Amino acid sequence: MTGPRWICQSFDELGTRGLYRALRLRAQVFVIEQSCLYLDPDGLDEHAWHLQGLGPGADGAEALLAYARLLPPEIGDGSARIGRVITAPTARGGGLGRALMSQAVRECERLWPGQAIELGAQAHLRAFYGSFGFHPISEVYDEDGIPHVDMRRDAAA
Repeated sequence: MTGPRWICQSFDELGTRGLYRALRLRAQVFVIEQSCLYLDPDGLDEHAWHLQGLGPGADGAEALLAYARLLPPEIGDGSARIGRVITAPTARGGGLGRALMSQAVRECERLWPGQAIELGAQAHLRAFYGSFGFHPISEVYDEDGIPHVDMRRDAAA
């Protein structure tokens, strides 16, 4: 498989099809697969940039294979934030998660140069995010029954 086509759009640019794809994949992975009962549309999507990795789906039509939500520094504590990081179940095992994170960091640096980036990582993925320069800034905590740790990547020099 060749790499996905990456697009990063504001909420208004996302359109109904893009929003539907994102919410469907997020529900498929976070609510169904990970059994987390929570309100995914949390009011932050309209302030976010939506990074999407698009490629051929099982039926040959264009599908959302990877996704991350990028929040501007003014939404949180002064750091940009990467969240809702997911790869479609059918697209796993080929390095797409690594490509997604590389692209997410690049987009944050493009959108908010000189800003630190934070994320809430599932604790078992600490080393994965560490390979992108993130380091823990909290103790492990429970979020929806899954151990998490807050991590930060300092601003690029």
